[in-house]
Amino acid sequence: MALTQEQNLSSVPTGFLTTGMFWLVLFLIAGLVFFHEGFNALLAAWELPEYSHGPLIPVLSLLLFLRQLKDVPVNLAPVTDRGPGIALMLVAMTLGALGKLSQINEVVTYAIILWVGALLLISWGWQQGKQFWPPVLHLVYMLPLPGVIYYKISTSLQVFSSELGVWMLQLLSVPVFLEGNIIDLGVYKLHVAEACSGLRYLFPIMSFSYVFAVLFKGSVWHKAVLLLAAVPITIVMNSVRIAFAGWLVNYVGLDYLEGFTHFFEGWIIFMICVVLLFLLAWVMLRFSGSRLGLVDALDLDTSGWASQVARIRFIAPSRALIFSALLLGAGAIAWEIRPQTATTTVDREPFTVFPARLGAWDGDIPEVLAPDVAENLAADDYLSVHFTHSARTAPVQLFIAWYDDQTQGGIHSPEICLPGAGWEIAKLDRIDIAPQMGLAAPYNLNRAVIQRDQTRMLVYYWFEQHGRHTAWDFAAKMYLLWDSITIGRTDGALVRLTTPIMSGETEADAEARLQDMFRETVDILPRFVPGLDA
Repeated sequence: MALTQEQNLSSVPTGFLTTGMFWLVLFLIAGLVFFHEGFNALLAAWELPEYSHGPLIPVLSLLLFLRQLKDVPVNLAPVTDRGPGIALMLVAMTLGALGKLSQINEVVTYAIILWVGALLLISWGWQQGKQFWPPVLHLVYMLPLPGVIYYKISTSLQVFSSELGVWMLQLLSVPVFLEGNIIDLGVYKLHVAEACSGLRYLFPIMSFSYVFAVLFKGSVWHKAVLLLAAVPITIVMNSVRIAFAGWLVNYVGLDYLEGFTHFFEGWIIFMICVVLLFLLAWVMLRFSGSRLGLVDALDLDTSGWASQVARIRFIAPSRALIFSALLLGAGAIAWEIRPQTATTTVDREPFTVFPARLGAWDGDIPEVLAPDVAENLAADDYLSVHFTHSARTAPVQLFIAWYDDQTQGGIHSPEICLPGAGWEIAKLDRIDIAPQMGLAAPYNLNRAVIQRDQTRMLVYYWFEQHGRHTAWDFAAKMYLLWDSITIGRTDGALVRLTTPIMSGETEADAEARLQDMFRETVDILPRFVPGLDA
């Protein structure tokens, strides 16, 4: 039978360490061991500025859970709907195993969320456990984004923040010129790098707006507005910071810029965004005719939470809990004692011995990237060289970035870095160039036309992985997961060919140069970017 909240304390067993508690603790320990790669990845991600809010997320989720638990009566009747919890746990273990096998620890972190949800469904059953989805969903905010998504969002925010910041500076009559995400003030250039993209503030603000929306007593659409407002508020505040920094440089001087930047980093921006969320909630209350004050509109009642913690003693030693604890434990033990597979060593030549001549094309001295560019690229080996041809009107640049292990970051698409360097992608097509080149197997790549001011360039680029030529970066990540499990390889490379579209010539003329250089490149490429037979 179901007990009221007033009756629950009198029904608590006298012995705290009940049999149910034993199996619950075993379930938790087994999960911590089985998913330990994911927990290690979380701890590493939380050291980064944009994810430094991560440790607060489980605490806030726990408080949300205890708050919700007050509305769920104690039920001592037999629970017969624990099956969905077992199914979810099996999905979590499968996803975790894929992440462990592929050595992509971020995948294991995603499985942790499913594991927590499975614990609640197994402990309370489907009918009661499904009510706890808000605190479980909130745990998503502690996860690091996949590298591909992170770079795409980061680049988009950089470009948008730069454009909005420049617009604000123009309103303030500050002479300014924008080139990509570089704001040129004449006497100084402000670079809107990753640290200024807004991500550092976006993730914690989104988490706060989620909790704020859950606690808000307004209508569903009020909650939706509060939840969605985090993104525009953060971007606007970041643009305000950029604009004010530009104004400071123009009217006060460079000496004050560093102090201003440090002052407005981190929690200052966060607190301003929080105040704006509160103001938005107050405005919605006023326009909706509600008589509630802003404080009254938030469910901040923390009474009775201690008694909710005591309800852990009601968890029954069900067959579902026992089975799940034993299965998790067996999986953890099996993984730890499994035979260790030898690390696949790829036999490749370094780019230092790359030929200075390819067919009729002569290469210049290879370019050494600037330290900040090389750091952002994070490649284990790279080649950047211009090739010229006596019969061709313009050179072709060959750029290759090689990564021994792409699971630790790896390749990101030129679609990400080109806009940040001031290039606009005027045209982008994913094509199979094999029919044009007379190749037997498909050869997928990206064909892009980029421009900056009056300069136009034609670009071929693709992701080279174990003899597979991939144009789409998301597909490359999926192949990385598959190849890591099946052949034990996580290496790969980005290959890019670039040539200018000269004045008076057509795209077809420039493409003829690229295709000529492409033929020479693909013949020698396997020596430096090995295929499956390496």
